Amino acid sequence: MIDLKFLRDQPDAVRASQRARGEDESLVDAVLAADERRREAIGAFESARAEQKAASKELGPLMGRLKKAEKAGEDVTLVAELEAEAAALRDKGAALSARVKELEAAAEAAKGELDTSLRQIGNVIQEGVPAGGEEDFDLLEEVGTPRDFAAEGFEPKDHLELGELLGAIDMERGAKVSGSRFYYLTGIGARLETALMSLAQQIAAEEGFTQLVVPNLVRAETMAGAGFLDAHGDEVYHLPADDLYLTGTSEVALAGYHADEILDLRDGPLRYAATSTCYRREAGSYGKDTRGIFRVHQFQKTEMFVFCRPEDAQAEHDNLLRIERRVLEALELPYRVIDVAAGDLGGPASRKYDCEAWVPTQGSYRELTSTSNCTTFQARRLRIRERQADGGGTRTVATLNGTAITSTRPIVAILENHQQADGSVRVPSALQPFLGTEVISPR
Repeated sequence: MIDLKFLRDQPDAVRASQRARGEDESLVDAVLAADERRREAIGAFESARAEQKAASKELGPLMGRLKKAEKAGEDVTLVAELEAEAAALRDKGAALSARVKELEAAAEAAKGELDTSLRQIGNVIQEGVPAGGEEDFDLLEEVGTPRDFAAEGFEPKDHLELGELLGAIDMERGAKVSGSRFYYLTGIGARLETALMSLAQQIAAEEGFTQLVVPNLVRAETMAGAGFLDAHGDEVYHLPADDLYLTGTSEVALAGYHADEILDLRDGPLRYAATSTCYRREAGSYGKDTRGIFRVHQFQKTEMFVFCRPEDAQAEHDNLLRIERRVLEALELPYRVIDVAAGDLGGPASRKYDCEAWVPTQGSYRELTSTSNCTTFQARRLRIRERQADGGGTRTVATLNGTAITSTRPIVAILENHQQADGSVRVPSALQPFLGTEVISPR
């Protein structure tokens, strides 16, 4: 979630961010009002608790005087007065105790209301992020030139036709076994997926990332902490019997890796990479990319994740983008880099860059990788802090994520961009050591 102090100090900046995202800016006022109610409730609770403690302290000496008077055989009237005074203090204490419990519950309820309101606000976007939705991105660069198949004298086949010709993709049996948007990768297709993940992990290792094997099932607090149960809760698979969620990216498990910890970042950021199976319901995508394996419910992905000091986040974001570009260039694909518009960022991201590869039969660029700077949004939810070197206590760290490679979408781009007139596909040189061949030929 965003920093409450920042929202208090700069509410107009948060309102502007909400407008750019196309979200409700009145949520800012709702949070401020909830924060005021919480502070008032805490003030009333602490005042009543102080009064309760004072009454308790007053009762102790009075009971001492009463016992002393009784032991010394003091006047009956004095003893009766002391007993009456003690009884009145006990009654006052009981009433204050009940009041304190009531005000404590009210303070907790106000805190819960504030937390709920605050979680509805996405991360504050960075300066320069374009406003608007999916089509309002800023184009940063185009790299490479799409092939002119007409000049080469043949009509390109789409990835599914090629995949079936090569014995690499079986959609029919995937649908038979699991339903729509499921598939089998067979033979060279399965080997190609393994090669892609191996290449991504090799590059991540060369770039200084520590490899992890992560859980694919996570608790609700981890899923929510990573920001995947807010506006997009309908896109994840939930197992109610266990109250566990199937992750749509290893970003979730990576984000939760250091939950409730204080990190030592004196030697620089902590960088991790994980390859995992990912599951997405693709809610809201009915009718989109129904042919082939571009948009599916299950796939492999190698994800990079960084924990760093907030002031280092921008440099780490640039580095993640550089690595993603390195992967796409290794696959010898024409691609472009876009600065994603605010309304298409997702809640945790303050800025996101997408790398989109050219898909010849669609005549368009399609997303293959993305990298997001989530600043302190996820770490604040997951209570991940660093100890400051200057003795200034602890503070929330920044987190960033970047897709090194996925399994299905690069296969789409590789098959279509590197196909040859006879239906064979040229293998990019970076993948050849993993596949052991320069060309994938029809069966």
